[in-house]
Amino acid sequence: MPFPSSAPSHTACTGAMRSVRDSLDLLGGKWKLPIIVGLSGGPQRFKQLQREVAGITAKMLSKELKELEINGLISRHVQADAAPVAVTYTLAAYGHTLFPVIEALHQWGQLHRAHIMHAGEVVAA
Repeated sequence: MPFPSSAPSHTACTGAMRSVRDSLDLLGGKWKLPIIVGLSGGPQRFKQLQREVAGITAKMLSKELKELEINGLISRHVQADAAPVAVTYTLAAYGHTLFPVIEALHQWGQLHRAHIMHAGEVVAA
């Protein structure tokens, strides 16, 4: 567990919050994690990825892909010798480092859903 059981110092707490904030600034929002998950199965062209990430507009997908590429999480490959030009997106090696985070979010999400669904139930003794 990354946080100590005793109360952390102010400096340690500030450092931990800074790294959490950095992570949330990059991955927060509605679309970035679904895009990353969509690319986890292999390279995809823009329209394929747009179909994979249901509900995202082309403008938003383009914006999010640019941000993910700038941060080194995905790679954009242009095949200019094809007509029309083929652009594919793949998850970069650095993007693969997110899989433990995504798995932890998945597990916590299932736990939270069960907690919410059964919050009003009385447990029989």
